[in-house]
Amino acid sequence: MKKECVAMLLAGGQGSRLYVLTGDMAKPAVPFGGKFRIIDFPLSNCTNSGIDTVGVLTQYRPLELNSYIGNGQPWELDRASGGVHILPPYQSADGASWYKGTANAIYQNIGFVDLYDPTYVAVLSGDHIYKMDYSDMLRRHKEAGAACTISVMEVPWSEASRFGIMSVDGEDRITEFAEKPKEPKSNLASMGIYIFTWSKLRRYLMEDEEDSSSENDFGKNIIPAMLGRGEVMAAYRFEGYWKDVGTLDSLWDANMDMLLPGSGLNLLDKKWPIYGRTAVCPPAFIGPASDVGNSVVARGCFIDGEVKNSVLSTGTTVGEGAVVSYSVVMPGAAIEPGARVSYAIVGENCRIGAGASVGAPPESASDPEQWGITVLGPDTVVAPGEIVPAKTMLDRHHVKEVEA
Repeated sequence: MKKECVAMLLAGGQGSRLYVLTGDMAKPAVPFGGKFRIIDFPLSNCTNSGIDTVGVLTQYRPLELNSYIGNGQPWELDRASGGVHILPPYQSADGASWYKGTANAIYQNIGFVDLYDPTYVAVLSGDHIYKMDYSDMLRRHKEAGAACTISVMEVPWSEASRFGIMSVDGEDRITEFAEKPKEPKSNLASMGIYIFTWSKLRRYLMEDEEDSSSENDFGKNIIPAMLGRGEVMAAYRFEGYWKDVGTLDSLWDANMDMLLPGSGLNLLDKKWPIYGRTAVCPPAFIGPASDVGNSVVARGCFIDGEVKNSVLSTGTTVGEGAVVSYSVVMPGAAIEPGARVSYAIVGENCRIGAGASVGAPPESASDPEQWGITVLGPDTVVAPGEIVPAKTMLDRHHVKEVEA
């Protein structure tokens, strides 16, 4: 059962900065791009890169994510040897249970990794939108003779303090690492994607677990410890599209990037397909009274209104005279006749009543600070004729308020 490289996919994050969208599901399970979920991207990257053994580490509200992944068939990871495995935290003999940090999550699953006796382990995040060939990164790791290789990309200097920042020498070997520095020395940021030589990482995980003062985190503990002991640490420069969709604005931006030529997010690339579980539903129907432009319309949609610069997910309906613009509409949402949705994220199975208004364009705000994306959590009901202003968040409990 020996594998050259096993991937460990960290997918247990609560995604608190997505607020109402992750009230009942982990961030990697959030719908994206009309027919996908966020976790489809790293899983597809593994398949396309030739990595056929993936451990998915879940923790926060994992039911939807577990159900979606299933046996891994959509990503060709339903294999007798390897494949995809859901790895939730569990009560062990030493009393450990919940994952205390990213490093502790891998530590608690050392037994799973050892089962495949890999030479290398890729540690991935489950909440990024990107396409990456991990085999190229692994080749860089081997050529550098590294204990750890970190995927990096240049970010604007104004944003550098939000990331783990690397300093490198002339051979792109990492010489310094600072987690979210106030005064960054570089703009070379960690993407949270690592490849380790397993024998090295295993030892550091064991030592880190014995340190009661450790936060059991890769960026705060494991990486600095390896660097401090003089391990060879290589940087792998990535120049493609990558976005951390951990905030409402970044999630909206990434969906809009699908509609923007030259953004780098090309989901029509047949050489690097993104796989996902496909809902059983009829083809999209665009009625004679509709007006659709520069938008993504997934299967099962029924459109009788106007849709511009928007992403409509599986099973969405847009009634006659309704207008949807610059918005992300998630699966099963219903926008009734005459309703208007603008600059919004509409969660799964929402219902926006006839003549209602959700969100507003930026130019409608006299004060830019008062404008923002409007967000409806899953199953939210907006009453007919109701006005939901810009920069508002509602969840399903809004139903009771409307009915009252």
